[in-house]
Amino acid sequence: MPDSPSHLGWLALGLVPGLGSRNVAKLLGMFGEPEAIFRVPLTELEALGLTAEAAQSIHSREPLRRAEKELERVKASDCHLVTWNDAAYPPLLREIYDPPALLYLRGNPEALGRPTISIVGTRRPTTYGIQMSERLGRDLAGQGLAVASGLARGIDTLAHRGALQSAAGMTIGVLGCGIDVVYPKENRKLFDQIITGGRGAILSELPMGTPPTPANFPVRNRIIAGLGLGVVVVEGTEHSGSLITARLGMEFGREVYGVPGNATQPTSFGPHQLIKQGAKLVTGWQDVVEELPTAVRAALAPVETTTAAERASLVNESLFGPQLTLYHLLRPDEPRHIDDLVEESGLSSSEALAALFDLEMKGYIRQLPGKQFVKVLL
Repeated sequence: MPDSPSHLGWLALGLVPGLGSRNVAKLLGMFGEPEAIFRVPLTELEALGLTAEAAQSIHSREPLRRAEKELERVKASDCHLVTWNDAAYPPLLREIYDPPALLYLRGNPEALGRPTISIVGTRRPTTYGIQMSERLGRDLAGQGLAVASGLARGIDTLAHRGALQSAAGMTIGVLGCGIDVVYPKENRKLFDQIITGGRGAILSELPMGTPPTPANFPVRNRIIAGLGLGVVVVEGTEHSGSLITARLGMEFGREVYGVPGNATQPTSFGPHQLIKQGAKLVTGWQDVVEELPTAVRAALAPVETTTAAERASLVNESLFGPQLTLYHLLRPDEPRHIDDLVEESGLSSSEALAALFDLEMKGYIRQLPGKQFVKVLL
């Protein structure tokens, strides 16, 4: 995917103030190539209904000059440019009513060609939300789906991390800032994990250096919704941005899924509201996959290639304290009663029950009738 001077026109269109994706599509439909738009007379641009600022900017050709510097920054950032007439452009994203004409990409472009599910939710998840988002990310990636989200704190971050736990899983992060801006800063390590090793891609439609202002995120959400075959909402309050993403998914004709939660928790409002409106209730990856088109389901194949020893190592790395203690006391073929586990572990009953609940939600153990527990074979 070499970047070339032919990208200057595309970059320049993205630098025209107040132009917007729909106007870009309109202009390209009329004039063909981006460079041709910058040769259109001012009076004709104004007659097309563009804002005075956008028309004047195009007429001045200043965005073309700025685009030369932008292209230099792109090359220095190990970044690629993907226009909507490139083969690498995500096919489903091209179908929405206002697809970005240009995407900045870092990482593996092949991630954009994999069937994708978007997972979104609150920035302040509960313990249950943390477990479910990470588990769904891991399991869906393990089935051969790319997991897309917004690289925000909370559910987004956990969904990306879960996807990376699958041996060959891929994930796609969509930014509400320039692709050279790490936001939030604590996700620097996650950014690097996605970009390196071919494990996924990070996308933005915004020029380099654009700060993460609040107005950028609702616009970013349409890309998250447009990339996926469906949108899964794990947790979200009444006014959560994840509901915007889900509603956009509905508008785009995508499947929408909700993960049920505790009815007394404010973060359960979003998915519960969506379920009431007809979204598919999700408790595991199977609920997501069974709603996908037949051709997609037939093409999916688990990509998990880890050995038993490698899977055991991944589990051990994800557990700590009482969880790890109890996990090692359990066997797949020998149910253990809660009282025996409390006595042998030295934990209190409340500590043991909390840790066992966490292990069960992660899918590592299973509870049998009579407060008996067994380890799940991974």
